[in-house]
Amino acid sequence: MKQPSITSLPPSPEEERRSRMIKYSIAMSIRVVCLVLMLFVHGWWLALCVAGAIILPYIAVVLANVGTTAKGPEVLRPGALVPLRDPESRPAPAEPTPSGDGEPGTWSNSDEDKRSA
Repeated sequence: MKQPSITSLPPSPEEERRSRMIKYSIAMSIRVVCLVLMLFVHGWWLALCVAGAIILPYIAVVLANVGTTAKGPEVLRPGALVPLRDPESRPAPAEPTPSGDGEPGTWSNSDEDKRSA
């Protein structure tokens, strides 16, 4: 297995959280500017400021929740659970067993069939 290099690792959770907080703060600062400008502008500038004040919170939340787009190879973390076998190598289902009711040719695959007999 090829070991990932330090440059291919994803950013730390602290770095990612900081970048999301910066994006959110910038968008909400623009919203505050729009709210203040609504007191001083007229005409279509007022409509633009109102639209910015209404739409920017949604955009800020969406931008803040977007994760990083740079995907490197999957990193195996210490202490993680590792599967012991591949899902493709599962054992075959058990063969049907005779139902035990004495009738030849009757077979049962489940315990429920055995209980009902």
